[in-house]
Amino acid sequence: MTAHQEEPVRTPSDRLTGDPCSTGGVNEGPVVGLVAATAAGRRHARTLAAAWPHARLVAGEGVADALRTAWRECDAVVAFLATGAVVRILAPLLGDKHTDPAVVVVDEAARHAVALLGGHAGGANALAGEVGALLDARPVVTTATDAVGLPGLDTLGWPVEGAVAAVSRAMLDGEPVRLVADATWPLPALPDHVRVEVASPPADPHADGGEAWRILVTDRVVPLDGRTVVLRPPSLVAGIGSSRGVPAAEVAGLLRRALADAGLSPASLRCLASVDLKADEAGIRSTADAYGVPLETWPAAELAAVDVPHPSEVVRAVVGTASVAEAAALRGGGTLLVPKTASAMATVAVARHAPRGRLALVGLGPGAADLRTPRAVAELRRAAVVVGLDQYVDQVRDLLRPGTRVLASGLGAEEERARAAVAEATAGHAVALVGSGDAGVYAMASPALEHADDRIDVVGVPGVTAGLAASALLGAPLGHDHVYLSLSDLHTPWEVIAGRVAAAAEGDLVALLYNPRSRTRDWQLGAALDAFAAHRPPDTPVGVVRNASRPGERVHLATLATLDPALVDMYSVVVVGSSQTRVVAGRMVTPRGYRWRS
Repeated sequence: MTAHQEEPVRTPSDRLTGDPCSTGGVNEGPVVGLVAATAAGRRHARTLAAAWPHARLVAGEGVADALRTAWRECDAVVAFLATGAVVRILAPLLGDKHTDPAVVVVDEAARHAVALLGGHAGGANALAGEVGALLDARPVVTTATDAVGLPGLDTLGWPVEGAVAAVSRAMLDGEPVRLVADATWPLPALPDHVRVEVASPPADPHADGGEAWRILVTDRVVPLDGRTVVLRPPSLVAGIGSSRGVPAAEVAGLLRRALADAGLSPASLRCLASVDLKADEAGIRSTADAYGVPLETWPAAELAAVDVPHPSEVVRAVVGTASVAEAAALRGGGTLLVPKTASAMATVAVARHAPRGRLALVGLGPGAADLRTPRAVAELRRAAVVVGLDQYVDQVRDLLRPGTRVLASGLGAEEERARAAVAEATAGHAVALVGSGDAGVYAMASPALEHADDRIDVVGVPGVTAGLAASALLGAPLGHDHVYLSLSDLHTPWEVIAGRVAAAAEGDLVALLYNPRSRTRDWQLGAALDAFAAHRPPDTPVGVVRNASRPGERVHLATLATLDPALVDMYSVVVVGSSQTRVVAGRMVTPRGYRWRS
């Protein structure tokens, strides 16, 4: 790890959920220490320990000893103690915010969970939210930027240098701030008083008189002062070639000199790259580990197809490609900044790659805020642009950061919304495309991904579907095989829909019917019910749920013989049971194991 590069920020929230980037899997990994002095505190601590596989109650000769032990041995601490006592005990132990554990303090009655230390870098803010959710306590975020909805400059996942505290304070105070980026990067939304410019960073930070607060987003080495922050985007790929057995010191030294001579920051390295014959080369791997970046390797035939300025027939004869370092650096597109440069046993080339936009496909769930996933909330706050149906966007406006650009439109504009979201992401922005339920179920993921190419990163955020919300209200109708069917013939011919309904009926599948009936489509539901009635007894349960989890929620239970289609509209989901579905104590139940009628 170089002096210019920081460890990726790891939060207790990530660790507790078994994030694949953590050192352990779901059942092993860093620990959250729980410290309590009273019976009530220990009771609350046991609640957390029961929910979190990595949490444990820390004992000691006294509460102060237990707290110090938790500080030394754990990655995060939840203390059921007075805030003043925790401050006095831990104050002599404080080191650096990037290495100190997060500390959350919970009061005796578990009314508040206060992020006391490590709000950003340690993840205490997120941990306070999780503690609050489990104990029904109010999370108290003490980091100023989080409190007012601003993204912390040291929480974006990129290395950061310079006057972080001073520029953050200027943002909080509403002072003018210039953000100068050498390209459009997928940053979160920033408030209006942060003026964004896409331009080369100024060589002289005082060129504007030295009075402006600045955020520079660049891979170039630039002078710093007390009014400037530099964010290091992952823009550089270093291609590495070598002889067998090259020493790690030689590879690292050659790369360090190449970057320094070109005025490039090693903190912006995205990865090292080479031919797959070098995947096990210890000297290259050690260098990647030292810089904290992955090593990506490619087949020689793939590198041979990359156009490079300095091919070598000697290299082609040995490796199967005329270039390793330059081809590996340029693979996938890019601009060569450092042509291949050699030492006795290694070659290095460095290319700058264009930013990749970010498109999050966010399912908001059926409508209730408590059925919206934390991941969906995080992606909404990560986005600079939010695209969606106006009524769905209105559900989440309170979650958006100041400065978020909203592209909302009315019913029937699905294709336009999908294209707009992809266009914004392709331009390099961080975009959230929202929809109800799950974005991949009769929603916006499909039309968006039909247009998205490999220039953007796509993040899928699952949501609770209307069908799942309806099923939970009805009982357990989905206990065995089931199928989702849309009865809307706006995009699919009715003949095709009818064939699928008939197949589901004949296959004895529980059916969830979406878009069952509207003012202009008032006969399709009856036709579908007739198809099911041809294969199932007339007393087969049928449930109708309208506005699941939203105001005006209504649950109606009937049978194939008694359901009145006039009760159903576009806000409804219809669940048709199988031949095995029963009504037990007023609830639809489909057994997990079929017991066929004789």
